[in-house]
Amino acid sequence: MRVIWLPQAQKQLRQTAKYIHREFGQKVRNDFIRDVQHANMLLSDNPYIGSVEQLLADRSLKYRSYVVNRLNKIVYFINEDHVEVTDLWDVRREPQKLAQRV
Repeated sequence: MRVIWLPQAQKQLRQTAKYIHREFGQKVRNDFIRDVQHANMLLSDNPYIGSVEQLLADRSLKYRSYVVNRLNKIVYFINEDHVEVTDLWDVRREPQKLAQRV
């Protein structure tokens, strides 16, 4: 199944990668990008691998989330023939504010 990152998710990915590079260096940034690419591959092969996202359970779409690493998770939903990634969440932030972005 194809995985499509929506503009908001792409923006968060760029911002997160930039922050990691600035604060922790190129190696940690590369590790993060590798983790995201691996998660992308897993979602492509098995879109139901992520848990139903409880913060978004009241929405009409059934959002799921997949933990990329201990600090970030991918929020997505499954369409008929593809997965749409709607956001990349830093799990240390206020959950309700993150939910408002989706």
